[in-house]
Amino acid sequence: KVKQGSMLRQVRGLGALVPEDIRFIPATTQGRVEKILVRPGAVVTKDTVLIILSNLELEQTVQDVDLQLKGAQAEYANLRVKLESQKLDQRAVAASVQADYSQAKLQAEANEELYKKGLLSELQYKLAKTKAEELSTRCGIEKERIAISFESTEAQLATQQAKIDQLQALYQLRQNLLNSLNVRAGSDGVLQQLSVEVGQQVTLGTNLARVANPSHLKAELKIAETQAKDILLGQNASIDTRNGIITGRVSRIDPAVLQGTVTVDVLLTGELPKGARPDLSVDGTIELENLTNILYVGRPVHGQTNSTIGIFKLDSTGKEAFRVTVKLGRSSVNTIEVLEGLSVDDQVILSDMSAWDVYNRIRLN
Repeated sequence: KVKQGSMLRQVRGLGALVPEDIRFIPATTQGRVEKILVRPGAVVTKDTVLIILSNLELEQTVQDVDLQLKGAQAEYANLRVKLESQKLDQRAVAASVQADYSQAKLQAEANEELYKKGLLSELQYKLAKTKAEELSTRCGIEKERIAISFESTEAQLATQQAKIDQLQALYQLRQNLLNSLNVRAGSDGVLQQLSVEVGQQVTLGTNLARVANPSHLKAELKIAETQAKDILLGQNASIDTRNGIITGRVSRIDPAVLQGTVTVDVLLTGELPKGARPDLSVDGTIELENLTNILYVGRPVHGQTNSTIGIFKLDSTGKEAFRVTVKLGRSSVNTIEVLEGLSVDDQVILSDMSAWDVYNRIRLN
């Protein structure tokens, strides 16, 4: 029956509930699958070990680097003791020279007094003075040698420490790779997929598992490309899970067309009903616009947007129907706008009447 008033334009598509937070877990090193501890469907935490891998070569590498690191640390300790010993020897030499210089200086000063009084020859005076000057020079040289030795010690220790730091970083890297042989979930959620079996050899980057958070779901709908052109971000939607209706809004529209459909993501704003889980099949309806004060009718089998079709309209008796040409406009899921050919309260046949295409008038039983 043709009506006049408001018509809510909608498009419908099938789809599934998809987790918003999905974590794919790759292999960070090559290895062999030794054990699978958790199977898909299990609830996991970020620290849950899912798979245990083995890599004998990596284990040997970690041991080798560990030995190199310990050797470098021992070498650093030995070098520090050796350099400290050398510094003590140099200080002892410097102290001895300083003592000799002090003694020679006092002797030279005493000889100078004796020389001035004529009690000492000039030669003896000059010899004492020269010895004091020589020891003064040696004392200065020993002080410089100690300063240079200190700088040399710092440089040698810094070089050895740099070697230790490099080996520590390498050891930590190898140890992290070794720890990663115990493959963990990395986030809280549900294990959705395991892509390996026991005994399988995996390479770096191989996808091992998938973990998703089942409490944060979105609907991923497939909308026919002919109906997707009017879909906009933010439009209201409703998702039927067969166990309840969830409200939502359009959050993403895929720019590509795949097999005649466009993927539309719906962010769920309502409470999830019981049984809602990832990959659950759903039926989604998106509200495009609300048309007011228009003629509309139930959507005929072959009624397409902005098309002209022949349709059977019932006469006043309701016992016969005759074909009329109807121009259609904008469509919704179950209704379509009538532009020409019908009036308010007209009754028409919406079912498939292609078997009577050759007739313009039919009698109804």
